[in-house]
Amino acid sequence: MDFEQLLLAYAPRDEQEAADKAVMLDCLHRYDDVYLRTNRLCHVTASAWIADERRERVLMIYHNIYDSWAWTGGHADGERDLLSVALREAREETGLLHVRPASDRLLSIETLTVNPHYKRGVFVPAHLHLNGTFLLLADDADALHVKADENSGVRWFLPDDAIRACSEPWMRPVYRRLNERMKDF
Repeated sequence: MDFEQLLLAYAPRDEQEAADKAVMLDCLHRYDDVYLRTNRLCHVTASAWIADERRERVLMIYHNIYDSWAWTGGHADGERDLLSVALREAREETGLLHVRPASDRLLSIETLTVNPHYKRGVFVPAHLHLNGTFLLLADDADALHVKADENSGVRWFLPDDAIRACSEPWMRPVYRRLNERMKDF
């Protein structure tokens, strides 16, 4: 399903999500290139909160640019099926072979600010990520590997330990919310 359809069907659970949904829909209607990172103001991304089949542990990567343990995810790069993007990024960034969606519905939505940085020697100005997050379930017996150009670690955490491992204070409430929602999702 296309991101706009998922977003329209998504019922925000709080004021933050209601505001983010409104911003996302506005951007989707305002910019023809919002699914491409060539839109330097805002673009669509997909993330995955990856849990083991028992939902006892979550898988995180050590993100090189953010210098923090983080979820997996990436840019839509023209793709409108964000679940496909989340699955692709999860496999690429972790080495997982056996990973599947818990649902085709969004687990959460976030409008995230991205600070200016360099990626592969190119300056990237501050912008917004219009992010849809999916819950993925994985086989925790799969061998894991890093994607050296993006991360330097892949590791399973107990859900509360994942929050503590994150060195980005603004992301901890997001991960806390994902941990709470994955229990009942």
